[in-house]
Amino acid sequence: MKRAGILNRHLAGALAELGHGDGVLVCDAGMPIPGGPRVVDLAFRAGVPSFAEVLDGLLAELVVEGGTAAREVREANPAAAELLRARVPGLELVGHEELKALSAGARLVVRTGEARPYANVLLRCGVFF
Repeated sequence: MKRAGILNRHLAGALAELGHGDGVLVCDAGMPIPGGPRVVDLAFRAGVPSFAEVLDGLLAELVVEGGTAAREVREANPAAAELLRARVPGLELVGHEELKALSAGARLVVRTGEARPYANVLLRCGVFF
């Protein structure tokens, strides 16, 4: 049994399969999930788990070289915008429709219970060496 880190076996296993350049979409409960990527749905109730909790847990386990979020987050959800700015290296902002189109290329989607708008980010995996 794992001592720490991500304990959800489906999520831990999916993370172990990621490689350099793979995309991981961390999304709120309302984001349309594209067909194709593996999905780990963590949503339990509205707001649980939060986008911030899941993002922090993933960032503690992944090497991330960049990320993409919707520019609409700045006005609609300033708290999420600040969280992304502070934690995601090389953050790029695009229109929400473009983010949805880009998410189809993700290798993994992690759905949170977040119930605030535009709490979504497409992370790009880096390499530890």
